[in-house]
Amino acid sequence: MKNKIFAFGVAVFIIVSAKPVSAQKILTLRQCIETGLSNNLDVLQSELTMQGSKVDRNQAKLNLLPFVSGNAGESFNQGRSIDPYSNSPVTQNYNASQFGLNSGVVLFSGLTNQNRIKQTVLAFEASKMDWQQVKDNLTINIILAYLQVLSSDDQLTLARNQAGLSGKQVERLQVLDKEGAIKPADLSTLKGQYAGDQLSIINAENNLETARLSLCQLMNIPYSKDLALEKIDLATFGVKNDDAPDKIYQSALNSLALVKAVDLRKQSAEKALKVSQGGLFPTLSFGFNAFTNYSSLARQSQYINTNYLPTTDSAFAGGTTKYPVYRFQDNFTPPSKIGYKDQLNNNIYTSYGFTLDIPIFNRLQQRSRIKQARLLLRGADLIAKTTRTRLSQSIDLAYVNMVSASGRHKAVLDQVDAYKESFRAAEISFNEGAINSVEYLQVKNFNDQANINLINAMYDYILRSKVLDYYEGKPLW
Repeated sequence: MKNKIFAFGVAVFIIVSAKPVSAQKILTLRQCIETGLSNNLDVLQSELTMQGSKVDRNQAKLNLLPFVSGNAGESFNQGRSIDPYSNSPVTQNYNASQFGLNSGVVLFSGLTNQNRIKQTVLAFEASKMDWQQVKDNLTINIILAYLQVLSSDDQLTLARNQAGLSGKQVERLQVLDKEGAIKPADLSTLKGQYAGDQLSIINAENNLETARLSLCQLMNIPYSKDLALEKIDLATFGVKNDDAPDKIYQSALNSLALVKAVDLRKQSAEKALKVSQGGLFPTLSFGFNAFTNYSSLARQSQYINTNYLPTTDSAFAGGTTKYPVYRFQDNFTPPSKIGYKDQLNNNIYTSYGFTLDIPIFNRLQQRSRIKQARLLLRGADLIAKTTRTRLSQSIDLAYVNMVSASGRHKAVLDQVDAYKESFRAAEISFNEGAINSVEYLQVKNFNDQANINLINAMYDYILRSKVLDYYEGKPLW
């Protein structure tokens, strides 16, 4: 009895302490897109490029400020050299220190700095549009991959339902075959159909896993067979786009980051041309310099007093009488070393002034830079025009595909309704023995294929509609 109670208590403890199994997490379309935008390598690299353009923009603005640089040096001298304090030759060993400060600012350089600021600002804005374009491309690709997973999942469900129906017919015919109520060929034919349905399940499962893998790659996350996606309301998600291609194209010109990026790069190239042209103008600069030094040989004496002393000389003063000559003698203390700080303060030297640099002849290098800038501007203009042309062509093609997908979807809907009714009648007739297995399977295959075509047509229509929504700048989810 005690053993039973103990065992019961252990079982209760295990049940209570065990962690509940967490339910499978279902990802929504928004979560997939946000995950992709956070992890996708192309998006992250484009963001780094944009940050680099931002640094260039900030540096171009900082180039308007003066520059300041300092220098310091310490030398140890042996043998004959020039004492930097007295500027006289010496043959003693000594050490010396030098300190300098330089500063300058460009006052005028043909508006080169101002135009370079505008150039880098436009380039930065273009890189932001490039980053946005990469994110937009990833968003539409994730939506397409998301729908592909849902389509593959629906096809897998349909394949399993079809196999289930075939399996039930096989079970029914096996019972009838034991009773000798059917032809053995009918059972064999249904078994072959059932095996084919099992193969369809395997193919559908492989397509589903491939679609999941593609979605995981876009999101840059580890692949998981347990990845589950939230179903979406296809009736509201895939609303038909009734706008004409011309209207969609005009909306794309105003909304697509791709178009804004090429326009900004063209404007940046125009400013780059002005930067090159500014190199033909003189450059006016203002500079300031300060310098001081120290020498270990520097000495100085302190003044004590002045004595009035006679000399051995004499002089006549208004007659023939000689008078002794006296002189003044200043008295100083013995030379002593001048302190390090005192030397630096006493030896300060400063200068400032203006410099005008006039380009006269530099082997036409600046002219060549201007020609290169003009070629880059023409290239940017060609890219901008070609981008618009290709955009118009892509929209026309997407519109034709959407109209065609819409027509296929409607035709398949009618086909499904027709085959659904014929299959219902064929199933009743087959169960009653009015038709053989070949006739039954022919109608069943028509019905199954119509259902598969409906799934493909439905998702294809939604995909085509979303592509047009992307071009028009409409919300994609």
